[in-house]
Parts: sequence; structure tokens; C-alpha cells
Amino acid sequence: MNQRFDGQVAIITGGSDGIGRATAEMLAARGATVIVCARGKEKLATTEAAIKASGGKVEAKQLDVTDSNAFAALIEDVASRYGRLDMMVNNAMSVHYAPIGKLKLDHWRKDFAVNADAVFVGTKAAMGLMMKAGKGSIVNISSTTAIRAAPYMSSYSASKAALIQFTAVAAMEAADSGVRINAIVPGQVQTASNEEFVAKAPEVAAKTAEAIPMKRGGNPEELAEAIVFMLSDAASYITGIALPVDGGKSAQLYLPS
Repeated sequence: MNQRFDGQVAIITGGSDGIGRATAEMLAARGATVIVCARGKEKLATTEAAIKASGGKVEAKQLDVTDSNAFAALIEDVASRYGRLDMMVNNAMSVHYAPIGKLKLDHWRKDFAVNADAVFVGTKAAMGLMMKAGKGSIVNISSTTAIRAAPYMSSYSASKAALIQFTAVAAMEAADSGVRINAIVPGQVQTASNEEFVAKAPEVAAKTAEAIPMKRGGNPEELAEAIVFMLSDAASYITGIALPVDGGKSAQLYLPS
């Protein structure tokens, strides 16, 4: 799928690294103007410079998506300045690892604030603008842990599961207005944070990869291809779904050897 996005405008949260950056680079390379949002100023600057160096159109915006007023205002500002908002990718994430008995309520709330509350805010603002225009596409990024249980990830898993159901409901409300809303469900992806995990626990990382039917984690570009497809006209009759992109992991029936 190599559709062009010339003249179109996209906002991507968590866009300075990993899946978000790969998606921003892919959309920009295909002609879109991309507004990349993240908290870290240095990574934002690096991503912005890389996209510009490749001839892409990009704006970097430092943003904490848990600041609901600032997030909604940014979306309104982008649509006002460019006269349109065609695509929205809610990719920012928060994760805490701990057994339930040791997980702090503040950590639970933080994961929900980023993975569910901010997705609500971003989808609501973008959805309203797109419905008025009669077109647009929103993709929310979930996780395989939202549909398959993993110990020590209760707050992350529950918040990402909430994202999937919210996405489906939003899609039903927007379906007759020309606006499509879908979720992508990544499995293990070789992002910078995952590489840090590999370096710290290589044996565990190797076992994790071996447990995937395709025997490897995905790379950010593979996830970006799925996201960009969902944003494109090639997916014009797809809405309300949660698409696993996980090397077959979520479809796997585990049988002990």
C-alpha cells in the first residue's frame, strides 16, 4: 500500500520514538503534514530534524497528553491553522510493571490517564472536527496484553483493553459521518525501550521472542505500515476493529511441551 497523502494533516501522539516516529516518517514521506507530539524535547527535535532532512513536512509539539485542556487545544489549533484534520493517531503510552499486591493506585491511575483518558480526549476532539468535515480517520494504539493476560501488567492491560472498547463505541457513533475509528493491537515491538529490556535480560527476551509463532518481535516500520493502511482510503470500509499486528501471538493456543 503506497497511497499518497499530499495535502493531508495528521497528529501523532507519542510520535518522537518507536511506532509513533515510524508512522510519522511514513506519512511524511507520502506527502502528509505531520504534527508530532511527545513530552521529551530532545527526541522531538531529533525526529523533527530527521523528517525535515528527508523532505517531509513536520511540526514538533511538546505535550503531556494527560493535560486534557492543552491536548484538546492543540488539536483545535492544528485544525484551525491548516483548515483541516484528516488523521489522528493516539499512540502515547504509560506502563507500570508490578504484581497487583504491590501496584500503587497512583500507577494504576497514571496508566489509565495516558492509555485511556487521553485517548478519550484526543478521539473526542478529533472526531468532532472530522464529523463536521464529513471525513477523517483515527487510529488508537492498544496492546496484545489488552486481549491476553500477562502477569504484573494489570494497569497497562486494563487501560489498553478500555481503549479497544472505547474505540469500537466511537466508531459506531461516527460510522455514518464518513469518519472511521480503529485500533491497532501490537505485540512485542523492537522499540528503544524494548532494546533496553533485551540488554538487561537477554535470556528472558530470547524466550519471549521464541514464544511468538513467527519467532521474533516486530519492528516499528511493520506497525507503521498497518497504521498507515488503516488511515488510508484503502481501508475505507473498515471501522470499529482491533487489528492484531503481533506475529500471530494473540491467535496462539499455548500447549505445554
